Amino acid sequence: MADYQEEDLQKFLKNVDEITNLIQEMNSDDPVVQEKAVLETEKRLKFTEEDQEEDECRTTVNKTMISPPQAPTKNTDEINTEAFLASVEKDAKERAKRRRENKVLADALKEKGNEAFVKGDYETAILCYSEGLEKLKDMKVLYTNRAQAYIKLGDYQKALVDCDWALKCDEKCTKAYFHMGKAHLALKNYSVSRECYQKILEINPQLQTQVKDYLNQVDLREKADLQEKEAQEALDSGTNTAVTTKNLLEILSKPDQIPLFYAGGIEILTDMMKDCTERTLFRTHNGFSIISENEVIRRCFSTAGKDAVEETVCMSVLRLWQAVCSENEENQRLLVLCPDTGQLLPSLLASRVPNIRQQTLALLLQLAQTENGRSLIMGHLDLTGLLEALVSFLDFSDKKANSAMGLLTDLALEERFQVWFQASLPDVLLALTGVLRRDPKVTNTSALCQCIAIMGNLSAEAATRRQMSASEEFRDACLGLMAKCEEDVDLFREVMYTLLGLMMNLCLQSPFVSEVWAMEVSRKCLSLLNSQDGGILTRAAGVLSRTLVSSPKIVEEALRAGVVKKMVKFLKAGGQTASRYAVKILAICTNSYHEAREELIRLDKKLGVLMQLLGSEDEILVGNATLCLGNCMEVPHVASSLLTTDIVLVLLKLAGGDAQKTAVQLNAGIALGKLCTAEPRCTARQGAQLLLWRVPPTPRALGRAQAAAGEGTWLWDRDLSGHRRPSSSVCSIPAVSSSHSSLHPSSLAHHLPFSLSPFSLLCFPETDLPDFIFFFFLLGT
Repeated sequence: MADYQEEDLQKFLKNVDEITNLIQEMNSDDPVVQEKAVLETEKRLKFTEEDQEEDECRTTVNKTMISPPQAPTKNTDEINTEAFLASVEKDAKERAKRRRENKVLADALKEKGNEAFVKGDYETAILCYSEGLEKLKDMKVLYTNRAQAYIKLGDYQKALVDCDWALKCDEKCTKAYFHMGKAHLALKNYSVSRECYQKILEINPQLQTQVKDYLNQVDLREKADLQEKEAQEALDSGTNTAVTTKNLLEILSKPDQIPLFYAGGIEILTDMMKDCTERTLFRTHNGFSIISENEVIRRCFSTAGKDAVEETVCMSVLRLWQAVCSENEENQRLLVLCPDTGQLLPSLLASRVPNIRQQTLALLLQLAQTENGRSLIMGHLDLTGLLEALVSFLDFSDKKANSAMGLLTDLALEERFQVWFQASLPDVLLALTGVLRRDPKVTNTSALCQCIAIMGNLSAEAATRRQMSASEEFRDACLGLMAKCEEDVDLFREVMYTLLGLMMNLCLQSPFVSEVWAMEVSRKCLSLLNSQDGGILTRAAGVLSRTLVSSPKIVEEALRAGVVKKMVKFLKAGGQTASRYAVKILAICTNSYHEAREELIRLDKKLGVLMQLLGSEDEILVGNATLCLGNCMEVPHVASSLLTTDIVLVLLKLAGGDAQKTAVQLNAGIALGKLCTAEPRCTARQGAQLLLWRVPPTPRALGRAQAAAGEGTWLWDRDLSGHRRPSSSVCSIPAVSSSHSSLHPSSLAHHLPFSLSPFSLLCFPETDLPDFIFFFFLLGT
């Protein structure tokens, strides 16, 4: 920006601050401050030139209107303060209007500049941004956008100036610090570049991941700069290997030679790449462009596999790239950024020539060893083509298949890959479906398991899982592979185990896309419950615990298959994961069918297995166990069989506890209510206690609680808007306590105009927690 423009903007900003302060002082309640402000205003107006022409943010002041000439006065109180303020207000409105108009024009020019920038027309973009700044000098986004365009043109000093102006408009403009750091990096001001990026982190700590990447780039570029200096010193001193590297590159730069000429020269050059100096000289003497832009070599790549000579050239180049990229991040970056490399490497990985595929895989494995290398792969290679090519390595029965799946596993762990995968799943789902259709008898078992595990991990994301579940071909392929593995579960144990993990995630999708598919999956899992393998049993139960909820028919079929007996056996055997799945299955079955409750009682007469689970720290397990107990209380004589146990105290503790999951409290409360209703003697054994319990008044919670309580239930109901709605079953009493605690009923006796049943629901509208429902369990009399 020109010096006069900088001076103009600074003057404008200063005037804005001074005028704002004067207006505030003139409105002060202190007469002295107000009088001083009026005098200062009059003084400023005397020095204001008539018809002053300013930019969109300034004011044209007609001092004859605000302070017309008049005879000198000795009393400043006679100055018409109100008229002055009215004029200032009118002028401010006019300035605001002009600013809004200019803002519209500046925005339009910004969009026009953005369009030019996207097209790569950076000169036009700069012109548009500059015109926008003429309309609105304090629009920071125009400065940062223009700085970005200057960086694209390599004009780093101008970019830095624009970043400075953006920070004058907003000292916390992270985008300005980003472009400033990038410009300083290009100018090799590494320490200053780091300071800019670290400033971003100070302003916004949430950008830690991005800042880490920026700082890593600075480190790599500084390291590369040092390498280049040392390499040049070796060349200047006449080191044999350095001179030979330079000479070989000059020879290879000769155009239109026969393919074997280049193949031989490249092999010799590869042998020279033993040290960082030679690898750096390869880079500084345009080695990558000499190879990638050679028309003969390019033809060999495009027709590789047609004859042995072309294959030889391709193999030579791939080995050279491995040599020059070894432990050299800058060379890796330049290789990946070479034109056509993004498409070339995936296509070579899928070549019909096994040797070319193997060498390409070796190169990619080398790149993927570092975080920076993986970032280069994901940022610049055709990931769809890469994934399809890697999956095709399952055709190999040797370690190449494992290496390919290892590379895919490393990439799939990166967040950037996961984001791409979710967005591109429709394009690669066919390839993944093909994996599931493979015959495990003729496929590398370890590699197949790795690939299925990758799908399972990626399906943990809801959006990915939704797309997979929606594909009928994908679902059927899963069933098909299960059927193949069922032929010999022991032989294909690892494949079945990994596949069940994938299907567990798919079954999280609710509602199920296909009830028929869920039914078939359930049948196969019921069959697998006869396995002797603990891992298979656990995962089969996990899948079943998620498919049962999709249809009553599946539950009925599971009951006929003896699922209750098998799950009780699971619980007796122990194991937290297996127990969690087993008790969930029992909760689903007993919640729907009386026969399931009766069978559970027959297998565990005093419910000792379920009661043992109530002491677990796993809230999901405890919540389902209490649900099962509540369901079993509906079986005659079950409550009576528990008189000699401490079930009441255990359920009281859970109902009034601080579990994070309210289902634990709710289910325990319902189970306690059912128990005390079915067997009143349970209350007499425990003495007089009153438990206060609160839960959010969701319709589901209210419905379940009222249904469980039966007669003797009082509830202060609320409609959706939060207003209390009286009903015949409502009884309101004054507040007593809003804490989770046990209270003696005598402290409430004089408040109660009724007799409490063993299980009662009450709401105290005067409490400090009006949005909660309070459950009271009165035990004893």
